[in-house]
Amino acid sequence: MEQIQILIADDHPVFRDGLRVLLTSAAEMSVVGETTNGAETVSMATTLQPDVILMDVRMPKLNGIEATRQIISTSPHIGILVLTMYEDDASVFAAMQAGARGYLLKGADRDEILGAIRTVNTGGAIFSAAIAQRLMHYFSTLEPTVPRAFPDLTDREREILTLLAQGYTNTTIAERLVLSPKTVRNNVSNIFSKLQVVDRAQAMLRARDAGLGGERRI
Repeated sequence: MEQIQILIADDHPVFRDGLRVLLTSAAEMSVVGETTNGAETVSMATTLQPDVILMDVRMPKLNGIEATRQIISTSPHIGILVLTMYEDDASVFAAMQAGARGYLLKGADRDEILGAIRTVNTGGAIFSAAIAQRLMHYFSTLEPTVPRAFPDLTDREREILTLLAQGYTNTTIAERLVLSPKTVRNNVSNIFSKLQVVDRAQAMLRARDAGLGGERRI
């Protein structure tokens, strides 16, 4: 069986020692190097080309997020598994954006760590239960993004189109928006061009189909 070559990147010697003992207890895993700061991790990753890097977030000289970003930019085949005590949203999402394939907390047990390494080594992504719950909560609270109708229109043109769709004349639109009639005419002409319509009736139909206008307000 081909061994999974692992680089440990952590500035806490006691934790590194514990990881080394854990990893050497697994027959299919081999520790090929250890680093204590982010800059050294980037250098050793380039030289050793390990299969997986166990990366802490907070390290001297270069933090684990930036180290991950630099490593992935030149060696995208290396699987980076963040193993840290920090579970704040900023650290989690920064690690994901940098290219990490997994994120575990240092309180994870033996089987969880070894299983995560195997998953990351085969190209999968994995997160601890606590992190997964945070991600699920984050995405469940996001408001759905609705495409904006007629993105080519300026804010003023959209405002005029909305009033036009409500049936107002150019003169009334000018009065409501405190604009000159000429300014309104020029904007209406631009609206027709951008919407590729020939008259007010077509513009009204396009606007109402897109949800603009609604009920006319007197």
